Amino acid sequence: MSLPDYDSPSALKAILDSRAMAMQKKFGQNFLINSNARTKLAENLDLQENMKVWEVGPGLGALTTEILKRKAKLTAFEIDRGFVSFLQEEIQPLFKENFEIVSGDVLKTWKDYYSKNGIPDRFFGNLPYNVAATIIADMIENEVRFDKAVVTVQKEVALRMAAKPGTDDYSSFSVLCQWAYDVFPIMDLAGGCFWPRPNVDSRAVKFVKKEIFPGCKNPKLFLKLVRTLFSCRRKTIKNNLNIYTQNADLSEKILNTANIETNVRVEKLDIQTLLNLSDIVSDIMG
Repeated sequence: MSLPDYDSPSALKAILDSRAMAMQKKFGQNFLINSNARTKLAENLDLQENMKVWEVGPGLGALTTEILKRKAKLTAFEIDRGFVSFLQEEIQPLFKENFEIVSGDVLKTWKDYYSKNGIPDRFFGNLPYNVAATIIADMIENEVRFDKAVVTVQKEVALRMAAKPGTDDYSSFSVLCQWAYDVFPIMDLAGGCFWPRPNVDSRAVKFVKKEIFPGCKNPKLFLKLVRTLFSCRRKTIKNNLNIYTQNADLSEKILNTANIETNVRVEKLDIQTLLNLSDIVSDIMG
């Protein structure tokens, strides 16, 4: 038993055809057919033997096998039953107890798996474009963070992850990612690096867990406050804070205490300022 030629679209198509399988656009399926890129992504995980790793969207196992070759203990979350069957029959026998597969939608399965098995050392995934931000946000909002994570996402999403205050890409998602992690770009991947070729470019990003977290008194309040403040980007921070407090005088008192001008827009504020604001809201509103 040997591994497929993961660089060959024709070889991958032959596997799909032999199993009467087809790529599912609704799952955002694209295989990374560049071996140098796959190696670089795996190397950026800084793996050691027996480290526990989660992978989302293994497909036919191109990136999966890069991790398993490094003797990590990998759990793969896969929604496509055809891919699950292939992995069980063709990949699992090669790596035995080091490889576990969780079948189903990761957004519905990861919490139960986490509650039974705990948090892994690493997180990895060529994430489906349509749910990448949702997967990452769901884990951070549940205060599940990995020491290191490497994800490949649509470039537009990657830009939002690392965006700085005052830029067009800076959003509540930027705040969420940078609240939990230091975010570093690894490399850009053009459409030709994938099969089928997507209509957008991708970027691989590395997350390194921040030492100081959550950095505020009430993480749930912080998350709710940030979502509210970014809900209407054209409005001033005072107008958006009014939505949260339901009291214009109280909003002005909070902003004065935080030394934030009432006419500033939230996209100008860095994460530390937002964390401080969250604590003041917590102190004043309880």
